[in-house]
Amino acid sequence: TLLSLFRLATKRLLSTFQSSVDSKEMRKFQLLAHKWWDEEGEYSALHSMNDIRVPFIRDTLMSASGSYQLGSPLSGIKILDVGCGGGLLSEPLGRLGASVTGIDPLEDNIRTADRHKSFDPVLAERIEYKSSSLEELVEGSVETFDVIIASEVVEHVADLETFIRCCSQVLKPEGSLFITTINKTQLSYILGIVVAEKIAGIVPEGTHEWEKFVPPEELERLLGAHGFSVRTVKGMLYNPLSGSWSWMESTSINYALHAVKVGGQGQPGPTGPLEMGGEQRPAAAGTGV
Repeated sequence: TLLSLFRLATKRLLSTFQSSVDSKEMRKFQLLAHKWWDEEGEYSALHSMNDIRVPFIRDTLMSASGSYQLGSPLSGIKILDVGCGGGLLSEPLGRLGASVTGIDPLEDNIRTADRHKSFDPVLAERIEYKSSSLEELVEGSVETFDVIIASEVVEHVADLETFIRCCSQVLKPEGSLFITTINKTQLSYILGIVVAEKIAGIVPEGTHEWEKFVPPEELERLLGAHGFSVRTVKGMLYNPLSGSWSWMESTSINYALHAVKVGGQGQPGPTGPLEMGGEQRPAAAGTGV
């Protein structure tokens, strides 16, 4: 009908005005869409980041649940991997038993991710990829996911507040949000852009814009304003010589954050003291990744 066409047109118009997707960032990553699974290529640092970010996610969730299936500790958990790229993080989470939905606005990334998961029949069942922005997913997925992961994503979005609000909308009450990103400091500019992009070539030049880096204080403020309780903030350090990541106390360069969506009526669930720095110790040991 004419009314439904009008509603559809209005919805599309509004979505163009308030979107977290940055078209300039899309063009940048389209050129690299076929290179996601080259472990020695442009995304090598993201491959090695799995050595610390996967156990961080796994152990935090296992510690919260208290009960898990041996060999598949994340079984029964619905995870949304926002900005999943070629599936570098979705796949190890799927292998741990999680049901993963990976979304990325770039169709070429989704094609790469789909092709790679098809080699493993187990992953083909546990992971679903969609070419979609977070905003487009919201309408049919309100309070759908137990966990949302935005790893190396928030420093690329056009509207961080819209992005955080959408995360809150699709996450179940008491659900977990995991973010890894880059702090906005002089040190992060020197190491993250001058050294990593211009000198060492660890990531392609132009990958990051320092103006879009997010200090943890700003991220915590936005999360608090949209119904999240921040539980953990941990510094991360990349060693370009060994190509490996480690946890560190300082959050002056890279950092990881875990937050929980508060329960009903805007009341937060039971929280312990905010853990800053150092590796979080799980209550239960899990399988290695």
